[in-house]
Amino acid sequence: MCLAVPGKILEVRDAAGVRMAQVDFGGVRREACLEYLPEAGVGDYVMVHVGFAISRVDEIEAARTLEYLRQLDEAAAEEQAREPGDEVP
Repeated sequence: MCLAVPGKILEVRDAAGVRMAQVDFGGVRREACLEYLPEAGVGDYVMVHVGFAISRVDEIEAARTLEYLRQLDEAAAEEQAREPGDEVP
């Protein structure tokens, strides 16, 4: 299974001939390679997989996906907090 996470491009720069971006993933900032998306620029939302921006998405789709990921994280935390033998409601 592959997972790409949406983020907003904050800054684009050249790193030894490679287009790189500072991308904000809902408050977490990471570097991503833009070589697969030469048209992507500051303010665009992109899906990033293993450090590579692989597609552009609109802001609404990015927000929707980040919300789903947040919900998954909450569900996982609740699952870990359960005592062995607790029944699932």
